[in-house]
Amino acid sequence: MRNCPYCGREITEGASVCRWCRSDLAVAPPGQAVVPRNSGKAIASLVLGIFPVVPLVGTILAIVFGHMARAEIRRSGGRLKGDGMALAGLILGYGVPVMILIIAAIAIPNLLKSKMAANQASAVASLRTLNTSEITYASTFNVGYSSSLAQLGPPASGDASSTAAGLIDSVLATGDKSGYSFIYTADLAGSSGRTNSYTIIAVPVSPGQTGQNYYFTDETNVIRQNTQSTASASDSPIGR
Repeated sequence: MRNCPYCGREITEGASVCRWCRSDLAVAPPGQAVVPRNSGKAIASLVLGIFPVVPLVGTILAIVFGHMARAEIRRSGGRLKGDGMALAGLILGYGVPVMILIIAAIAIPNLLKSKMAANQASAVASLRTLNTSEITYASTFNVGYSSSLAQLGPPASGDASSTAAGLIDSVLATGDKSGYSFIYTADLAGSSGRTNSYTIIAVPVSPGQTGQNYYFTDETNVIRQNTQSTASASDSPIGR
């Protein structure tokens, strides 16, 4: 009887394969212990886990080589070592995606809130611009307020007129800007066609994503807010 040079367990004389670890005994000198060598895949897993080179590809390779190395080491019957390196490579490889997911889970909601806050501030600023533009329009053209937002927009060519006063930018004149839609309603007075009053409602294009608050204003220049549904003249005014 003799001992297997790979796993150290007792085997019969003349055996060509260890019945315990299934190692090939023909490659090892009889009676001489084999010094295990490091698994190349384990080394690759660790290196790629620390230095992924191309981040996503590197971490994937670290995981693949880590699993391959551990399986290879288990099958080697003591000829290979480096399970610790392979495990470290796996931890690093799996750790990067997990950290990215954690950071994304924290950052995305905050970015969304910041974007909504910016859109809401822009909507209020746009309403103030529209109120100021209506005052300017009424005093310039002597026909009352405009009958549409488009009449406040820039002219396609030539000088400003009552149909294209050039008081607001072309984006706001379309009624959609920074995640909000602006619904303008003119109150025409009788057959004269003079607009004596108006209302503007600002609603988020995608509630809860592009904005949370709803706004209302009219010729009084007071901007009102509702956090649940479309704002109206009965809602509370926002602070200056």
